[in-house]
Amino acid sequence: MPEVYVFDAYGTLFDVHAAAARHSEALGPKWQQLSDIWRTKQLEYTWIHAACGRHDTFRNVTVQGLDYAIASVGGIADGLRDDLMTAYHTLDAYPEVPEVLAALKSKGAKLAILSNGDPDMLDAAVSSAGIGTMLDDVLSVEAVGIFKPSMKVYAMATERFGVKPGDISFQSSNRWDIAGGNVFGFETTWINRSGRPQEYPNMPATRMLSDLRGLVA
Repeated sequence: MPEVYVFDAYGTLFDVHAAAARHSEALGPKWQQLSDIWRTKQLEYTWIHAACGRHDTFRNVTVQGLDYAIASVGGIADGLRDDLMTAYHTLDAYPEVPEVLAALKSKGAKLAILSNGDPDMLDAAVSSAGIGTMLDDVLSVEAVGIFKPSMKVYAMATERFGVKPGDISFQSSNRWDIAGGNVFGFETTWINRSGRPQEYPNMPATRMLSDLRGLVA
């Protein structure tokens, strides 16, 4: 059993589509399309900032992604933009998250989040999900000033716990994040909730699971 389990936050512990789903009635039938575009652009903007060496807050790239998504679907009702951003701070955790974290903790594992999120956004999500007491730390990229998949981000976990990369099990629903973790030397678990095809064959995941329950099965 690995000494340390490190989790990506958005899409892995927290449902990134929960914000739009909460306002689906007001958004209408285009809510899923808006949410998909929002997530795609949010990620794209983090990659571009990291590649160009120009950092920004996660909140800003999330707002920018939302604005692009709103424009793409042809606009939304007044006030919904702010409502969506407010909802993003308290995204729903996936149902199995509390039980899996508790089970790992009971076995003596150290647990942490390693995320592109801003500290205040992560604190709000962790508090809303009620999982704070099970985490040993919440690590934000703001400490190093660059988004994933920079190796500087993954190094935060080894430095925090004083272990080698191979002593850490890193979980993410983002296959590109798993690729980054593989290059850094983590044991990696791709949480493939939506059954997507494999990619990055030269940067493989150690294993693939459909949800987090497989960590304690």
